Amino acid sequence: MKVLRLLSRTKLYWGLLLICLIGGLTSPHTSSGSNIFLSYANLTDVLRQVSITGLVATGMTMVILLGGIDLSVGSVMGFSTVICAMLLTKPGLTAASAMGVPAATIVSGVATALLARFIFRGLARGRDIGAGRRPDIAVSPWRSLWIPALLGVLCATAVAWWTTGQVPTKFGVLGVLLVAPCLALVLGAINGLLIVAGRLQPFIVTLAMMVSALGVARLTAGQDNAVVPVYTGTNATEAFEMLRSMLWGVLPVPSVFFLAAIILFGAIMRFTTFGRYAYAIGGNVEAAKLSGIKVAQVQLTAYLLSGLLAGIAGVLFVAQYRQGKPDAGAGLELDAIAAVVIGGTSLMGGRGGLAGTFVGVLIFGLLSDILQLQNIDSNVQLLMKGLIIVGTVLVQEQNLGQLIGRWRFSRSVEAQVDPKTAETHRLPNAPTADFAREDLDEAS
Repeated sequence: MKVLRLLSRTKLYWGLLLICLIGGLTSPHTSSGSNIFLSYANLTDVLRQVSITGLVATGMTMVILLGGIDLSVGSVMGFSTVICAMLLTKPGLTAASAMGVPAATIVSGVATALLARFIFRGLARGRDIGAGRRPDIAVSPWRSLWIPALLGVLCATAVAWWTTGQVPTKFGVLGVLLVAPCLALVLGAINGLLIVAGRLQPFIVTLAMMVSALGVARLTAGQDNAVVPVYTGTNATEAFEMLRSMLWGVLPVPSVFFLAAIILFGAIMRFTTFGRYAYAIGGNVEAAKLSGIKVAQVQLTAYLLSGLLAGIAGVLFVAQYRQGKPDAGAGLELDAIAAVVIGGTSLMGGRGGLAGTFVGVLIFGLLSDILQLQNIDSNVQLLMKGLIIVGTVLVQEQNLGQLIGRWRFSRSVEAQVDPKTAETHRLPNAPTADFAREDLDEAS
């Protein structure tokens, strides 16, 4: 039983190994006899391709664990690609710099103030525990309010001075990595505030943001579905090439961002108070409120992080494809949700994790790679992906066994209550038809 229980808990990883085995057995070979699927170049290319979806899926996992949904990540990523491409190619005051510089200033100031306040509260708590007193998170107004506010203003001033100085010229890599994700984080903050303060459904809010962000991206780019090219001639910084290179010749740089996000946010969800609160809210939001958990604060943070990761994914998209497109993230939110669900995270919230999302993203990417190596029609690929997603979720959620069990149970009860066969098949203590149907309803 222990072996079966262990196999059941690790079935997602066995599924990943099974897909690798299928890919290796069905892969075509090169003229020299090498297996294309198992080659190092192909596997690193798959890792590079899934990095953008993986970053978005990381933020989506935290939102879904809370019982929410974020349909705007694709449009937010497309908006980020346009901002990033314009900052790299168009010097002077543009729509991208006019929106991005204030956003980076505000976000850096607020983040610094909150971080300083968190540190002071932690120091006060550690001091009380070290002195053998009951921990008290209350600190003096000077340390909890005025010092963080002063540090926030100083950081915001420094960021405004540094980024404004880059406006007359083309932004460097660090400037783009700061400005574009901060602007995406602001869009995530709008989502969170509308959901928390406006008490609106996440589906409605993020659907509205999905449409709005696409429209703003098109207005910023200048026309519908405009492509803002990068690296056409010498109009972009060569240092941006770093984001599409190989780190030490081993891993693609985009995959490093993806792996770092999985490790960082996986640790946050596993070992911090924020993670425990997120699981509690996803499990039962009313019980979490009665337990004193600040539900609104946790929800707002999750949507902030989802927007931030979508913004970083947009920067990596520009680095890989050398262009910014308003519709670059079309359909990306569905791929991210599929990867999260394949990874075992429940859409009802409260169950799952980022380790499963990592495996789900890999399964999704390897599956696409296998179908492309077999030169299967793209429409057939979509059909097969849909079927495999449904099958994976059925196995992952253990619904297949439950369905089979219900079917067998209903067949046995129907045989007992069938008027034509009741006299011949009814057991001595068999229930009547009414009681049998009540039992069936309870079992369902």
